[in-house]
Amino acid sequence: MTATTGRAGRREWIGLAVLLLPTLVLTMDMGVLFFAVPYISTTLAPSGTEQLWIMDMYSFLLAGLLITMGALGDRIGRRRLLMIGATGFMGASLLAAYADGAGQLIAARAVLGAAGATVMPSTLALIRNMFHDARQRQVALSAWGGVLTAGATLGPVVGGLLLDHFWWGSAFLIAIPVMALLLVTAPVLLPEYRSPQRGRFDLPGAVLSLAAILPLVYGVKTLAVDGWSLLPALAVPAGLLFAGAFVQRQRTAAAPLLDLGLFRIRAFSGAISVNTVAMFAMMGFTLFTSQYLQLVKDMSPLTASLWALVPSVGVGAAIGVSSALAGKVRPAVLMAGGFLVGAAGFAMMTQVGADSPLALILTAAGVLAAGTVGTMTLTAEMVVSAAPVERAGAASATSETAVELGSSLGIALLGAAGAAVYRSRLDGALPAGLDGEAARTAQDTLGGAVNVAAHLPGRLGTELLDTARTAFTDGLHVAAVVGLVFTIGGSVLAYRLMAHLPARPAGPAAEPATEAATV
Repeated sequence: MTATTGRAGRREWIGLAVLLLPTLVLTMDMGVLFFAVPYISTTLAPSGTEQLWIMDMYSFLLAGLLITMGALGDRIGRRRLLMIGATGFMGASLLAAYADGAGQLIAARAVLGAAGATVMPSTLALIRNMFHDARQRQVALSAWGGVLTAGATLGPVVGGLLLDHFWWGSAFLIAIPVMALLLVTAPVLLPEYRSPQRGRFDLPGAVLSLAAILPLVYGVKTLAVDGWSLLPALAVPAGLLFAGAFVQRQRTAAAPLLDLGLFRIRAFSGAISVNTVAMFAMMGFTLFTSQYLQLVKDMSPLTASLWALVPSVGVGAAIGVSSALAGKVRPAVLMAGGFLVGAAGFAMMTQVGADSPLALILTAAGVLAAGTVGTMTLTAEMVVSAAPVERAGAASATSETAVELGSSLGIALLGAAGAAVYRSRLDGALPAGLDGEAARTAQDTLGGAVNVAAHLPGRLGTELLDTARTAFTDGLHVAAVVGLVFTIGGSVLAYRLMAHLPARPAGPAAEPATEAATV
């Protein structure tokens, strides 16, 4: 059966709402545990290593399996894979909520990550099948991008509110009714699609993909958060070696997971590059913003997360403006302009001091996020439109993998720049009277300095806090300059890679549908 053509109707728009709900839950689940860690530590008593795996296992498996799941959905059916993933997500959420040991919770988080990896590529690819009109598809993808941002912002807030009233496991239960609704409505509202040229599934490629992404994400994140250590330092080159082996496998496999020929399409490769730079900028600086609110402005985690909602106003406006202008202005101009808006946000960040008014950093964060998210809204449409319909799942998964890597690299490089400045500023500047262990703790991180200051006599503690907070904002300034350089570079890159693309037609023209679809 040939997929419908023309403009989408009521069924497709209701189906989009069904797709957005699990997308919201998936992105919320990345941050919903931020406030639950102390409660989990008290109840399950995990070791330090187990606690790290509880937090990170989800994102590691999610990143590692995206390409595999995208290609699998193209072969077995995108709606079918989404429903399988929703079922797994429900079961793993229930297991996590009532886990009675750290090992059980880690295992549940792993299953959640694997199930979550089915959602992103499936939802994007299904939007590709449901919306053939270019303008309607742009609106649908703008809504999808807005939900991603909203979920990442709301996750910590929802987690904090639930923990104020219920036990820590309640943070996982919110996914169950949403996934149940998806399972009930998907067969009615969502089309099924599978590639007519499926071939044999590339199992060695799937293994190599996981072996490449997992150590890369683990190594970069661990080095950024915990500093230098041998294992994560070795994990990065190991991941790169497996990445090379994966590329070689995709060149020779009869039915590769990822068609490397997609990267010869400038719109596709350009969108992937822009996505990576945008996430590098935005997520790399989120680490500084959250620490500034909590450790410099002395806010509780919940209060800080509520204030962090303020920049989302600018994000919502940027998504609307990008969508409205997509049919009138060339993508190269819109993307380059978005990066320049993000660069203005970084420039504002260089003026933030320890005693600056709260409005300054919130405005700067809003401008930064508006520019980068507005840019990424456009790239999502390019990815699903540039790739052949039978490879839309794998193409979407490639884009999401680039997002994960860009996020990890941003946290690592910008975090490392800020940390290096912080330590150098405190070298020889710590107040007299600190013993060796306290001095090392204070010089390691701002959080360590705050903890040390809490146990010092009034004047000494105040002096330490003032010195450490000033050093932190100095590091923030350097990281902002690095981000400024990257976003200006991203603006040039986006313009050069996308200069050949015209503005999307303003009319309701629909593309021809050549995909094989089933119901």
